[in-house]
Amino acid sequence: MRIVLTKGKQKELIKKARNKITWLELSKRVGLNKKYLQNELGNEKRRTISEKVYNKLCKIAKENYDKFITRRLDDNWGRSKGGLRSNGNTKKFGKIKKDKKLAELFGIILGDGHLEVYKKDNARCYALKIAGNLSQDYEYLSEYISKLFISIFKEPGKIREIPKKNEIFLTIHGKNLIKMLNELGLKSGNKKINNQNIPDWIKKNNSFLEACLRGLIDTDGSVHHISRKNRNLRICFTSYIPNLIEDVHKSLNKLNIKTSKIIRKKQIFISGKEQVNKYIKKIGFNNQKHLKRLEKLQMNAPIV
Repeated sequence: MRIVLTKGKQKELIKKARNKITWLELSKRVGLNKKYLQNELGNEKRRTISEKVYNKLCKIAKENYDKFITRRLDDNWGRSKGGLRSNGNTKKFGKIKKDKKLAELFGIILGDGHLEVYKKDNARCYALKIAGNLSQDYEYLSEYISKLFISIFKEPGKIREIPKKNEIFLTIHGKNLIKMLNELGLKSGNKKINNQNIPDWIKKNNSFLEACLRGLIDTDGSVHHISRKNRNLRICFTSYIPNLIEDVHKSLNKLNIKTSKIIRKKQIFISGKEQVNKYIKKIGFNNQKHLKRLEKLQMNAPIV
């Protein structure tokens, strides 16, 4: 069961519970990730808390906030809100169209997703899963990627949150879906073991390639200053998959975005105002985490 309090009361309760103790201590006592508790729940970016956490907060704060409870939601509320009821692995999906949206989704899957196929005895599970950081990627998964799912698969997927580990997952099940994605060049299972690459149908079309790179860097990339002394911006992409890091390196240079060499077999950098600016204009970001960080960094290192 999840609790929804009158607006402002969740923040107030957490503030009272934190009285005279640190965020770290409070997070340990209620069993939540510190950043999630402080930033998401403490600032009411997320307006629901589990009944178990609510009761612990009331006990620590020595307060009873039951009169401020406006709703009690079933634990599956987030999943049902994020996904339509379905017949699981027997669902049928329409033919998937090769376009920029699918190419971007492939980049997202190559970054923070995977195709799961589990078979044991009579149990069968076929799923597309995208993982993220709950405190940083909630909006990206639950809003942006979910809308991509709707556009491509006619279904938004199901959200699962694990606050204690600061994790969030967006999932769609379907044997037919996994089969189609396999046919389009994504392999099931561990991407590193499979040495997964960018499928050829994406690499042959520059518009598709730009979209795919956006998805990859939105998930496995970062934006930062080169150093404390050098305030110029740099975009970094990291992957431990040999074929994938090589493909990204070649693809960026094919699009006339100059990069560093592959560093330690896992990283490439886009440095210098001209090249960073070219990346932002040609490819850009759809992950709010990067867009917000970019805005803050540009205040110190404007790109012109």
